[in-house]
Amino acid sequence: MLFSRVLTTGSGGLPLLAPIKRRSFLTYAGATTLALAGCQKNDATPGATDVGSGNIGVLNLAYALEQVEATFYASVLTGDYYTKLAPASAEYQILSDLARHEQVHVDFFRTILSTNALKQLNLTLSDTINFNERTTPTGSGKLGVLNAARQLEDLGVGLYNGAAPFLLSADYLTVLGKIVSVEARHAALLRDLLATNGFVGTDVVDATSRQEISLSPTAALAQLNTYLAADSQLTATKLT
Repeated sequence: MLFSRVLTTGSGGLPLLAPIKRRSFLTYAGATTLALAGCQKNDATPGATDVGSGNIGVLNLAYALEQVEATFYASVLTGDYYTKLAPASAEYQILSDLARHEQVHVDFFRTILSTNALKQLNLTLSDTINFNERTTPTGSGKLGVLNAARQLEDLGVGLYNGAAPFLLSADYLTVLGKIVSVEARHAALLRDLLATNGFVGTDVVDATSRQEISLSPTAALAQLNTYLAADSQLTATKLT
């Protein structure tokens, strides 16, 4: 089964992608670059960084999401809720796997973007998330671990769905299609752990179109920025 593809040079100097195996894609990706305009400071929103346009913009948007998710799960693994779980329990193993998946995604995007990658983002996760609680306590102003994880995974699915039309390469669409399928499986697993009424509710599937909800890059960043410090705020003015 293929997980992703790596860049090669095609006609006209445009980057192409060639199939590689899941276990080796990071090794091959180490030699890749994207020869496109990268991210830059946004004059319209002082202090914010714009993710860029086209392939770079979409990949940087995904990279920002994956940084937040990977840092979230890394924090989960050091919190009281996780550390008190039995290592043989389903929740312990699921959260351990999700943490590894998201870190792989971060490493992949950082490598494939190379010098066009966003900087390492500073996060404010502890402002809104209690890493010592399984679920959100009644009356609490902070989300429990599973509630926050579900929120992030849903955001990831919506972000990938909404950003896909801005890609300029079908090969990158294939890459992101594989990754969003992983994010969707994460979301489904978390719904199972939370014992919600299925994973195709109106919060994830549009009741009119019967299609999975998509978030425009701007709408996705409105949510993602709530996890980012003031010096790491992002815009997507070229993905509209």
